[in-house]
Amino acid sequence: MSNLQEIEQAISQLSAEELANFRAWFAEFDAEMWDRQFEEDVAAGRLDHLAQRARQHLREGRCTDL
Repeated sequence: MSNLQEIEQAISQLSAEELANFRAWFAEFDAEMWDRQFEEDVAAGRLDHLAQRARQHLREGRCTDL
C-alpha cells in the first residue's frame, strides 16, 4: 500500500470532528505552501513577465478600477 493510500484510508476513518480539524489544518498548511512557492517564484523572477505585462496594460489605459 502506498503512502497516499494509507493517508486516504486514515482520513476516511476520521470522525466528523476530526475531519473538520483536519480540513482546517490542511487549509492552513496548503496556504502556507502556496505562499512559500509564490515567494520563491517572485525571488527567481518567474513572474516578472506578468508584472511587465500589467504595467504595459496600465500605461496603455487598458485597466479598470475595481
